[in-house]
Amino acid sequence: MRLPERRQCGFTLIELMVVLVILVLGSAAIGINMAAGSGNTELKAAARDIASALRYAKGQAAIERRQITVDFNLEENSYRVSGRERVYDVPENIQISVVTAEEEIIGQGLARIRFYPDGSSTGGRVTLERDQYKWQIDINWLTGLVALNEK
Repeated sequence: MRLPERRQCGFTLIELMVVLVILVLGSAAIGINMAAGSGNTELKAAARDIASALRYAKGQAAIERRQITVDFNLEENSYRVSGRERVYDVPENIQISVVTAEEEIIGQGLARIRFYPDGSSTGGRVTLERDQYKWQIDINWLTGLVALNEK
């Protein structure tokens, strides 16, 4: 009389442990990559916020048919749109620099970009830097167009 063969069903404990180790190592690698990219993420968010404020100012100048400025306080790492009370802060670990028309340098560490009702502006460039990451916001003087670029 012959005994029926035993079938092996499921996984062994060693196989399960190997799979778990692979999953843990994969998760750790993804976490490290995400943490490394967060430095640029915060910088990019700040650059997008400033670009948005500049575009808003350009639109408001056309709508209200008056000059609108975006004022930068480089010592306090902040900016403000004229006609609005709120002051927007940029994280302290991000360095801001502004290149604009000479008449728009209004004091030590104070600069502004001006938008006119016809769509033009004083033009300029706002640069945000952190570690090896850099974003530039270029403002065309003739069209007032705001362009955001990673450098």
